[in-house]
Amino acid sequence: MPDALVYFWIALAVIIALIHLWAIVNVFRSDKPLPSKTRWALFIGLVPVIGLVVWGIAGPRGHDDGPQSPEHSK
Repeated sequence: MPDALVYFWIALAVIIALIHLWAIVNVFRSDKPLPSKTRWALFIGLVPVIGLVVWGIAGPRGHDDGPQSPEHSK
């Protein structure tokens, strides 16, 4: 296998691992109850790519502070 292809797959694996880490951190930063957070984190970890897609569509959201001024909340 050519070196460039090996580096590509390594880079792709690192990117996916970083996205997983980011998703799990965001799950635990959400306002949902701990059992829900734990289920989402396990789902993301056990079903890697599909888990990320499902979490991205239907998962718990992080902190949403929203607009801070009445002018921006319109």
